[in-house]
This record gives sequence, structure tokens and C-alpha cells, in this order.
Amino acid sequence: MSEHVIDQYMDQLAANIAAVRANIEHAAERAHRSPDEITLIAVSKTKPVEMVQAAYQLGMTDFGENRVQEALPKLEAFHPQGLRWHMIGHVQTNKANKVAVSFDSVHSVDSLHLAQALERHAASQERRLPVLLQINVAEEASKEGMTQQEAPELARQIAQLPHLAIQGLMTIAPIAHDLEEVRPVFRALRELRDQLRDMLPDCSWDQLSMGMTDDYTVAIEEGATMVRIGRAIFGERPQKELEKK
Repeated sequence: MSEHVIDQYMDQLAANIAAVRANIEHAAERAHRSPDEITLIAVSKTKPVEMVQAAYQLGMTDFGENRVQEALPKLEAFHPQGLRWHMIGHVQTNKANKVAVSFDSVHSVDSLHLAQALERHAASQERRLPVLLQINVAEEASKEGMTQQEAPELARQIAQLPHLAIQGLMTIAPIAHDLEEVRPVFRALRELRDQLRDMLPDCSWDQLSMGMTDDYTVAIEEGATMVRIGRAIFGERPQKELEKK
């Protein structure tokens, strides 16, 4: 991707980031919260490393990736001090080694099997990997994640793995035209987090990763501490079209 194309989009990127941050601030105010409690994660899947670098220059420090193989070249090319890479997509156990070595945190621990794989590889690196447990609150067949009913026992087992640090929960809400339809999903995740905090007080449970471009303001009103924003920051323009310029 040429420097000319990046320069062309810097102004738009800056405007997009400013608009998202303003929305975060307003949503936090409505919930009587501080915007400083909320981490904005720029979802950079399908975007080249040059766009990540541009966003970093504009003050973004947290980036989320969905696919391991697509993400690894970006992580290798760009990991300055202070930047954090989050794995937010489904992780196959045969790629757990690459995730445990390369990412700063994993939001999508959805089974004991995956957690055990991440544990082995984190141990080999002598690191303690921050993780979130992915909960399929709406129990959609198309989405990964443990159910709310499974979560307490799985959380208890995962909390015993010494090289994983449970920091909270993550969910993906169903697509809805009326945002009030997804509010109960976010509320349920917060309530489950509170339940697990009482049950397993040695874990931090500080983080609720919930809310994307279409619903992040409602998620913040319901307690989100991390929002995962792609389209509202980077736009929807196909990358191949950009690369032709």
C-alpha cells in the first residue's frame, strides 16, 4: 500500500477515531462512568500493517485481529512499545502456540481444551497470558463461546491453569436493528461476570469486552470496558480497491 494512499486516508482516519472517541465519552457520561475506563480496540482485520501504523500515529494503542495467519505478519512487522495486539477471533487449538507466543491478550477462550493448549504454550514461554472467556449469551448457533450455564464450571477449571490470567468476559451480540434488543445481552454478560467474581475472587474479572461498531454505545452503558471497533474506524472500502491506486 503506497504512502500516497495512506496519506489520502489519514484525515478520514483521524476524523473516524475522533468520532468514535466522542461517542464513547457520551455513552460513558450517560452511564455515569469515566471514559478512561473504556479501552478502544481498533479491529484491523483485512487491513494492511500500514493502516495500523497510521492509526497508531493517531494515538491508537490497541488493535484486534480475528485470524491468526493474517495477523502474524502484522505483529512481526509492527509491535512498538506500548502497542497491544488482541486476538478477538476464534482460535483453533493447533494455532494456540502462535497465539500464546505472539498476542498480548486473547479475548476468545471458549473451551477448556483451548485454554489447556494456550496454557502449555504460555508455560513454554514462561509468561502469564491475559485471557477473557467468550460467552455465547444469545446461544446463537453461528457464534463460538461457552453458554452462561457452562461458564461457572469452565471458569473454575481454567482459573486453575497457572499461566493463564483470567481478566473477564467477552461476547458478540446478535445483529439487531433496534439496539434495545441487544441491551439484555450486554447486561447478562455483566451479571455473569459479577457472579463469577463472587465465585472466583482470585481472578481480576475487571474486563468486559463487548460492543462493536453498531452497538458499542449500548455496551458501554451496560458496563463494557473494552469495545472492538473496525468499520467505524477503518471504513468498509475493500482493500483490493485501495491497493489498485
